[in-house]
Amino acid sequence: MLLPSAIPEIPVARTNLAVDYYLNHLGFVLDWGNNEDGIAGISKGKCCLILTDTAFRKGWGNSGPVLFWLNLTSKAEVDQLFTEWKTAGAKIIAEPEDKPWMLHEFIAADLDGNLIRIFYDFRRDA
Repeated sequence: MLLPSAIPEIPVARTNLAVDYYLNHLGFVLDWGNNEDGIAGISKGKCCLILTDTAFRKGWGNSGPVLFWLNLTSKAEVDQLFTEWKTAGAKIIAEPEDKPWMLHEFIAADLDGNLIRIFYDFRRDA
């Protein structure tokens, strides 16, 4: 049996503010949810995320911030997404660069300090 892609739960303080940030600064779309329930599903292409607020997570004990990785298909895609996010006012923690571990990557953050590492593994280009 093949497992489907994982969908990370991203802990946020206020769902409505987080949704607004992911839509307006990172280019995601709202698939479902609202602030009253404290949970929302968002997506961009094949990437799906679940945003949950403190009250929603209370019974589970999970908290943030978290770090999640997004694997793109080329250095050019990494650089293009960096430019899109920077232009849209996303909080950039580290600009794109080639790392000694053979990843071309940059790091962005959301309003709650969750980190998003965007990368391309360029070992396959060698």
